[in-house]
Amino acid sequence: MKLKTEEKLCSGCNVCRVVCALHNHGAVQPSKALLKISGLFPDPGRYAIAYCNQCGICAEECPEEAIKEVNGEYDIDYELCTKCLICVDSCPFGVMVVLDSGYPAKCTGCGKCVELCPRQAVLADRD
Repeated sequence: MKLKTEEKLCSGCNVCRVVCALHNHGAVQPSKALLKISGLFPDPGRYAIAYCNQCGICAEECPEEAIKEVNGEYDIDYELCTKCLICVDSCPFGVMVVLDSGYPAKCTGCGKCVELCPRQAVLADRD
């Protein structure tokens, strides 16, 4: 699922990050989420939402060809991944993370953040 955001609706509550971390990593730790919320200070109450937009740069840079496009989403094949983290460094949006295992991770488009965002700041892109 491709995502889009309505940042003006974001309250910075981090529900999206909590559900993402819980769904993808089994942990209630927003720091493990595959999307980021940043306060736009000094402008109080405004937030930026960053997530993988499936641009494919990580796949282009992966020397092992461990990141492949499947139905418009780029997925990491952990059998091929060598943990070199070139993909993390090459992400222009800074939204790839390194798991405790040392492997990279990115948004898979699962849509849990869309389902549970209380203000509809994260949406499914229907275009």
